[in-house]
Amino acid sequence: MPFRLGVPELIIILLIILVIFGAAKLPQIGGALGKSIKEFKKEASGEGDKKAEDKKAEGQKAEAAKNSEKPEAATTKKGF
Repeated sequence: MPFRLGVPELIIILLIILVIFGAAKLPQIGGALGKSIKEFKKEASGEGDKKAEDKKAEGQKAEAAKNSEKPEAATTKKGF
């Protein structure tokens, strides 16, 4: 690896981040970073596409079931 980061370098980077964002924002930043990494891994492995297709199929099945339960409207003409 071209970058050789040791413990002292990492501590300096963390202190700079602490000064820039403040102690109150660090948990929010960490959580957002973790969620981003998790979503990236899902999409990279193809699980995200699979889940989206499953949800779409479930929606189509629910719509078909909903339509089949509706009674057909009677269409009769009344003569005058």
